[in-house]
Amino acid sequence: IDAVNDELIAAVHRVIRACKDNGIYVLISPFYPHFDAPTSWGLEGDPKGALEGMIFYHPGLQAAYRAWTRAFYTRVNPHTGLAIKDDPTVAVLQVLNEDSLFFWTTQGLPKEQRVILGGQFSAWLAEKYGNVAAARAAWGEKTPGQGRDPLDDPENDRVVVVQTWELTQDARDAGHATRLRDTVEFLARRQRRFYEEMGHYLRMELGCHQLLNASNWRTANDARLKGLERWSYHALDIDAENEYVGSDYQHKGPNDGYRIDAGDYLVNEGVLGKPFELSVNFRQEEGHPFIVTETSWKNPERYQAEGAFLTAAYQSLNGLDAVCWFSVQTPWYELDPRKPFWRVGGWQSTHKWNCAWPMQMGMFPANALIYRKGLIAEGKVVVLENRTMEDLLDRKAPVIDDNEVYGDARQQAELAPGWKPSDHGEVNRAAYLVGPVRSHLGAAASRAEVADLATWRDPGAGVIRSNTGELSWNYRKRLATMNAPAAQGVCGFLEEAGGHFALQDLTIDSSLPYATIQAVAMDGESLARSGRILLQVGTEARLSGWRTEAAKFTVGKGSSAYAVEGEKIIAIGGPPWRVANAQGKIVLRNSRLTKAVLLDPNGYAIREIPLTRENSGVALDLPPDSLYLLLTP
Repeated sequence: IDAVNDELIAAVHRVIRACKDNGIYVLISPFYPHFDAPTSWGLEGDPKGALEGMIFYHPGLQAAYRAWTRAFYTRVNPHTGLAIKDDPTVAVLQVLNEDSLFFWTTQGLPKEQRVILGGQFSAWLAEKYGNVAAARAAWGEKTPGQGRDPLDDPENDRVVVVQTWELTQDARDAGHATRLRDTVEFLARRQRRFYEEMGHYLRMELGCHQLLNASNWRTANDARLKGLERWSYHALDIDAENEYVGSDYQHKGPNDGYRIDAGDYLVNEGVLGKPFELSVNFRQEEGHPFIVTETSWKNPERYQAEGAFLTAAYQSLNGLDAVCWFSVQTPWYELDPRKPFWRVGGWQSTHKWNCAWPMQMGMFPANALIYRKGLIAEGKVVVLENRTMEDLLDRKAPVIDDNEVYGDARQQAELAPGWKPSDHGEVNRAAYLVGPVRSHLGAAASRAEVADLATWRDPGAGVIRSNTGELSWNYRKRLATMNAPAAQGVCGFLEEAGGHFALQDLTIDSSLPYATIQAVAMDGESLARSGRILLQVGTEARLSGWRTEAAKFTVGKGSSAYAVEGEKIIAIGGPPWRVANAQGKIVLRNSRLTKAVLLDPNGYAIREIPLTRENSGVALDLPPDSLYLLLTP
């Protein structure tokens, strides 16, 4: 159980050196619990597909984790002369990836593991109440015999943690409410203690200099439990979560969790018509950085060119500290995303979790500049909610929801013109597109400060504007605009939205059905004064031979099933990628510019493009093969 893979550590050392040479910071997450534990590990119950949650309470697994990380972080990298713990290229160490005692996976623990966790719960109860019998009395379980769970053993002073489902529901009675409160308090404190102990081990015993992140997961019911999840993370430096764009109904097939096959069904719609699915809409804790450690527009989504544009814009607005795109499966553009070892019916499959497709990764350059250089202003805080530990332990919902959007996200009630908050006073999630949303967990008193969103939200027109005045999102027209001094552009369904877009210094006329077109100053000046401007254009991309046909398919089961209009994949196709031609006229109000050079996908010059003088600036017609153009004096 404490063995390490020397070849894997050597591979990580090579990656770190490559990243160091190219100015890229590294985040390392050494433990992913979603796999079958080898029988040789000797874990009680021989968990198969149920290792999740165990690291938080199992002494043997925790000891193994310490052994793994000691070997991993203290071994000197022969390519840099530094151990990982001393290498500033490695910016963040994440304790573990996608695990929590508050997620559904805890229900899958073998009974032997539930008994171990229950023993720790019982000891905690005895310390709180004096003995387990007193705790059971407080729960209303006064009669001898079994408790509410079959694994409870009152005669031997043992009760177990209830199934996760119960934590997502209202209590049946006052006694049950007390048991649920005790349960979530124990789980939260157990989880936070684990992070405290591992943080101390990594920093004080191993000497790791990096910032530390606990995990990056969500809960079985975020409205009731995510506050406790986040509170447990605050034993360390950074909060994080993984979240993707693409609802479950948008890709359905036998293996839709990881691969794309002929015969699968899909719906292409992007996120522009459903803004609450954007993967940077998060409540952030005051005093704690927040990063999204995994995101992408899930394949085979056709409308991926919006991804980097929207992410850079709204993570800048909300003060989000980093976004990691998942996953880059080759060190370059994915020229052939098919997997030769996956064959179905004579066809090769492609991978669902791959952000290196042309119109996703291809939109990184301009938007990386926007985020890194701070070209979109951070907004004023629109929601600040102080939540006490009593609120968290009572599983009270926050005033604004940042749950991952499940199911069909096209008909969100909060987008409708007549939406009103319930008696609980919820804040409309449009707030995330207006400005930062902040929280303070464990505050002395409950209080929520909420700005008037009416100034920035027009539900009749379907428009939400940032309180900086630089961003606007029309979810009815499925169009977003960026209008800052040094970064301007549009993304979405241009032809449908009228085809003419006049921004502060940039005018775009295009009849493309769908595109992202933006201009970014590269020299610290505004677009009107810049001497080095990147003009970036994204459209749509599919492999050669990709074929679909219109189809209707069913999502869900039983009474919750419903029909969806979409497409059926007939053929995956193969390389080369085919990218929809660019089209449009661009006018930039900048009298300094005299030259435009078309660049290839790697940023090398191809040819000059004619510029003409127009409206105190310059104009050009986009070449069909536009991806990047560099404009200079």
